[in-house]
Amino acid sequence: MANKKRRKPGGQPVRAPAKSERRDEARRLRAELEKKTQKAARTRSRLIRLGAGLVLLAVVYGVLQLTRAKSPGTAPSIASTPPIPAPALPGVQDGNAPWSAGNDPANLKARLTAVGLDALGAEGQVLHIHQHLEVFVNGKQVEVPAEIGIPPDGSFISPLHTHDTSGIMHVESPTMRDFTLGQFFDVWGVKLTSTCLGGYCNSGDATLAVYVNGHKVTQDPALIVLASHQEIVVTYGTPSQLPDPIPSSFTFPVGL
Repeated sequence: MANKKRRKPGGQPVRAPAKSERRDEARRLRAELEKKTQKAARTRSRLIRLGAGLVLLAVVYGVLQLTRAKSPGTAPSIASTPPIPAPALPGVQDGNAPWSAGNDPANLKARLTAVGLDALGAEGQVLHIHQHLEVFVNGKQVEVPAEIGIPPDGSFISPLHTHDTSGIMHVESPTMRDFTLGQFFDVWGVKLTSTCLGGYCNSGDATLAVYVNGHKVTQDPALIVLASHQEIVVTYGTPSQLPDPIPSSFTFPVGL
């Protein structure tokens, strides 16, 4: 039986593509495929470069964090002005831990006046730095309370204060000046001298020891000048009760 010619719906025969048309179509398809292949290759190259950059950034960040964690920072500056004797301060806590925030409004304001600090209406912005404080007594960590320097009614705020129990100290002053660790403990209302922490005083092997950025402080710890991002460790106890290792750095939240 003879082959029938293919016809269009209107009855006209369908013309087979010429050989040249088939070659042109093949070239067009190859060109499109080549373009898509090149585009995919460029995309892969960009992604590889981006991934390599991110890996490099992660490695650099990790090295910086590791270096910061293992290498003690600088030793602290020591103020020359003698501190106010702690027992003379109103409402001072010279007993055993734990200690309250010491933020009774009357006693807190009286202590601020006694140590030359202002009761501010709002946090100061001229000097705005932070430190991290850890306290250990006989090998056990003592909580640094929230709201040190801030009375419950919020009627004023000390330039030295805390907001939570993280141990982060806030120094927020309307003027540029030095503040000391002794002043922070005065605001807290906890006795701190060269030999005593609260009700714990040097006795036999049990002694007061203070470290800043991993450096042991041999002078009166109350005279330590507060600087940005210090890691401050205040301990009382025997050598075997010291934290091991002594914390020498702290990762502060972004923005602090």
